Amino acid sequence: MSVQEFDRRNDVAPSMDVLIGDTPAVYLKKMNDTAATIVLKLECENPMASVKDRLAYAIYDKAEKEGNITPGKSVIVEATSGNTGIALAHIGAIRGYKVIIVMPESMSIERRCLMRIFGAEVILTPAALGMKGALEAANRIVSKNPDAVSANQFATKYNAQIHEETTGPEIWRQTKGHVDCFVAGVGTGGTITGVARYLKSVGCGATICAVEPAESPVLSGGKPAPHRIQGIGAGFVPEVLERALVDEVIQVSGDDAIEIAQKLPHTDGIFCGFSGGANVYAALQIAKRPEMAGKTIVTVIPSYGERYLSTALYSSIKDKVTALKVLSAADI
Repeated sequence: MSVQEFDRRNDVAPSMDVLIGDTPAVYLKKMNDTAATIVLKLECENPMASVKDRLAYAIYDKAEKEGNITPGKSVIVEATSGNTGIALAHIGAIRGYKVIIVMPESMSIERRCLMRIFGAEVILTPAALGMKGALEAANRIVSKNPDAVSANQFATKYNAQIHEETTGPEIWRQTKGHVDCFVAGVGTGGTITGVARYLKSVGCGATICAVEPAESPVLSGGKPAPHRIQGIGAGFVPEVLERALVDEVIQVSGDDAIEIAQKLPHTDGIFCGFSGGANVYAALQIAKRPEMAGKTIVTVIPSYGERYLSTALYSSIKDKVTALKVLSAADI
C-alpha cells in the first residue's frame, strides 16, 4: 500500500511510512493583521515531524520499485542538515536498511539523537565547510563501499516529483483552488519546485516565492556564508531547484526568522523551527503589499519545534525551566 492509496480515516496503516503526507492546513490568524489570507501547510504533522518524510518515502519506495536498492544489503548514505536524515533513518529502520548520515556539526543535538534512535550512523563535518563539506564526505563514503547508495536529495528526481504528486494536490484541494502566492524556503528546492509544477499544471497563476537566508543570499547572486536558519540556504543552487519556476526570491535574516518562530506559539499555537519562522516572515511581508488584499498566500511549516530546543531558537526557555525552583514539602 502506498501513501497515495492509504485512507487514514478508514484504514489501519500497515506500517508507519504510509502515514506520511495528507497533512492538515490552517489559517494564520492572530499574527496576520493584513488584508490577505495566509494558509500554513503543516508538514510538521508528518510521522517524523517534517516535510522531509515525503522525500525519504519517495527515495525508498521509488528506488526499490526500480531495483536500485535492496533491503538488508544496500546502505543508504546522505548528507543532510538533519530532517532528511531523521526521515531516512526512520524509514530505513522500518524497511531494513543500514543508514549513514553525514551532517555539519552546527545542526541541533536533537537531530543527531533522533537519527541514532532509529539506528543510523551519524558522521559530523566541520561547520565552516557547510553542506558542501558534508556532501564531499558522503560522496567519499559511497565511493569506498560497493553496497552504498547515495540518497542524493539535492539532485534526485524523486525530490520534486513527490511534492508534485502529493503536496501540490493537497494544497490545491485544501484551498479549494484559491492559491495566489506560494512561499517556501529553499534547502534542496524539492518542495517549491514540485508544488510550483503542480500549480502550473492545473492552470494556477500563483506567484512562486523562494525564501533564502539574508546572510547567505546565493539564489540572489550573493556569496555563501554561515547563517542560522537551519534547513534552508545550503550555500549553493541545488540541482533539484527549477529556477525558472521561481518568480521572486525573498531574503530573511536569522533574527527575523527566530523572532517569528518564537512568537508563533503564543499567537497561533504553532511550534516550529527556524525555516518555519522564515517562511511565515516572508509570507507576512508579501501579505502587506496593497495588491495582495483579498488574496491567498500559502506557505509551509516544514518541521516541529521540539528538535530545536537546544538551539538559539529556544535555548533561553530551556535555561529558564532548568532554573525553576522546586517547592519544599512545607509549601505543598
